[in-house]
Order: sequence, then structure tokens, then C-alpha cells
Amino acid sequence: MLAIETEGLSKDYQVGFWRPRPYRALHDLTLAVEQGDVYGFLGPNGAGKSTAIKLLMQLIYPTSGHARILGRPAGDVEVRRRIGFLPENPSFYDYLTAEELLTYFASLFDIPAAERAARVARVLDDVGLGAERRMRLRGYSKGMVQRVGLAQAILNDPDVVFFDEPMSGLDPLGRRDVRQLLLTLRDRGCTVFFSSHILSDAETLCNRVAIIAQGRLAAGGRLTDIVGVDVLGWELVVDASPEAIARVRTRARRVTVLHEQRHALDLPPESPEAVLQILTDAGARVVSLNPVRKTLEDFFVQHVTGAAPRGESR
Repeated sequence: MLAIETEGLSKDYQVGFWRPRPYRALHDLTLAVEQGDVYGFLGPNGAGKSTAIKLLMQLIYPTSGHARILGRPAGDVEVRRRIGFLPENPSFYDYLTAEELLTYFASLFDIPAAERAARVARVLDDVGLGAERRMRLRGYSKGMVQRVGLAQAILNDPDVVFFDEPMSGLDPLGRRDVRQLLLTLRDRGCTVFFSSHILSDAETLCNRVAIIAQGRLAAGGRLTDIVGVDVLGWELVVDASPEAIARVRTRARRVTVLHEQRHALDLPPESPEAVLQILTDAGARVVSLNPVRKTLEDFFVQHVTGAAPRGESR
């Protein structure tokens, strides 16, 4: 049984005042997400990511197509008990503290009263909220509200969790905490479906991704198949004199002066040993040597720039 599946999912909106016309925000989305996947739903701003997630959550309804979660129609009451959801811009009752808010949500999930305090404390620990949990939400920063949103999404120990831009508003420490949280959810068998346009996070966390552009699915697959392992070149950084660099300039595809005598050399995929030998014989000091491989960003740019334009529905 798939965790999430969509078939031909489309959404039209009426736009215009005098002569309204249908505008297709999402076109014929077909996805299959296995249980236990960390699935990255990637695309530029306005690509249709949030529309797709809102359709899965039944916050809006499709013009055509259908979606299933854990083998049942999206919106099924029993399915809702087994999923968690973080919207892109969470908004809560700001006169409550984080503890009070999550205790209220725990009651909606019928978590026994004797367990609520411990459950709330655990999820707040998981998202890194300390003494702030007893402050009213109106005094929270955007990043702190985001952490509360993450906590409410995992409060019911869901089998599938949907995060819409989970890193939004977080500082570097917050992003690190969220990455660890997603990996913890994965390790306990939870399916994680998250939208993002931060490709480095997706490349670190996901085992499968889909790229959406102009409301259409542009590409997707296993991350290992997309990124690959072939070396496309080498990035060599050295401290060397201009004379030493001159000896290997013809062997490099590009030489960039970083500062003073520090240079970055873009070398072809062949073994860099010969260049290293010439430079070290000339007194150069090697700072770093890294292989260059195809990245998720390369794949993303290739498919987003080649996507068909979004237009009016027929």
C-alpha cells in the first residue's frame, strides 16, 4: 500500500473581474509515494506546491483527479487521525502558551488526559523549545512559531506527515534541528512529504524527489539516480605563485584568483595527480581538492527552465 498517491490531480481558479476565466494552478499531477519515504516536493515560488498539499489536506477541492492517503481517500476521517500537517504560514491562538495550545490539540486527538503533559513536553523538546513554551505565542518570533507548528504536526505520532516549507523563518540552528527531526521521523517509519525550494536540504534528507514547475510535474525519481556518482571534474584550491600557476594553466578549464596567491582551478575529470605534482614541485601548497559531481541543483535548473508555460484551462 502506498502512503500517498495522486492521479490526474488538477485545480482551476477563476481569475479576472469583468470576464472571469479559469486559471490552472495545478495540472494533472500523478505521484506515488512509498511508505517510509522522505519525499521532497520541489519547485520555485508559485509552482503549485502549496496548492497540491492543500488538495491532499482537503482544504481545497480538485477540479479533476483524485488523491489517496494510506489507501483511503484524502479527507477520510480515520486517515486524518494518522497524519500530521504543517502549513506554509502557521497561525495559532496567540493568547495561549505553546504548552496550552498543544494540550488543546492533544484533546482533539483524544490523547488520554494522563498522557497529554508528557506528550506535549516530548514534542516541544523535539523541536527545541525550552522555557519559551510557557510564553504566550504573541511574543514569539516567526521561527519560534514555526517550531510550534512542527510540534503540533507530530503531536499525534503520525504515520504520514506533510510539511509545507518547514524551514521557513528558521535560523541555521533551527534548520539543523528540523533536519534532525525529519531523520528521526524517517527512522521510526513515518512517511515525510515536504515541499521546499531549498535544494541543499532536499539533497541531504530525501531518498526521492519530484520537481514541479508551472503547475506541472517536470521530473522526479530516486535521488541516487538523479545525482549520480560520476566525477565531472575537480575543484583544486592552492596557495601558489603566479609562476607555478602558469605551468598548469593550460591543463585547467578555468583559473580563478581568490585572494593574493590563493587560486581555484577547475580541472577536467581525468586524474589530477599530474597537476598536483607540477604544483608541489613548484612550491605550491594544496588547500583542498574536491570532486565535482552532478547536483540536485543542476537537475532542478534543467527541468524548471524547460517546463512548459502555465496557461488557461481549456
